[in-house]
Amino acid sequence: MKKIILSSEIEELSPEELDHVEQTLLSRAQSVAKMAYSPYSDFQVGAAVLLENGEVFQSSNQENVSFPAGSCAERLVLGYAGANYPNSAPVMLAIVAKRAADENWADVSPCGICRQTINEAEKRFGKSVTVLILTATGNILRVRGISPLLPLKFNDFFTNS
Repeated sequence: MKKIILSSEIEELSPEELDHVEQTLLSRAQSVAKMAYSPYSDFQVGAAVLLENGEVFQSSNQENVSFPAGSCAERLVLGYAGANYPNSAPVMLAIVAKRAADENWADVSPCGICRQTINEAEKRFGKSVTVLILTATGNILRVRGISPLLPLKFNDFFTNS
């Protein structure tokens, strides 16, 4: 038997350690999270993406009574960016979440489908996407590329990338 050990490097930063762009993305994700349509889970998620051309877009999760027909904020914003700016790579994605009744933000990370969607964006453009995740403590996790969150990506089984 051979053991394979996987490790991930994720940075944890205070809000003061973020640059202006990172602060702006998190702020936009927080604002749009309040507009989430989440009547079934009461879990509001916001995401904001920065494209290499400087454009910034945001989206919130949109639920549907016919589960799983709803869409995650991350997938919505990446899908919009890819459809409308097919030649501009996403370079940074900020994600926040909270329960509607709570004042504080929750600890969250992208779901598996969203992780695979981020991976597809990286594969499509050949560039890493930095992911910012707001935590319940108010600190921010900075993940440089999807590999730390998705070490065995689906495309790993078919290519060497």
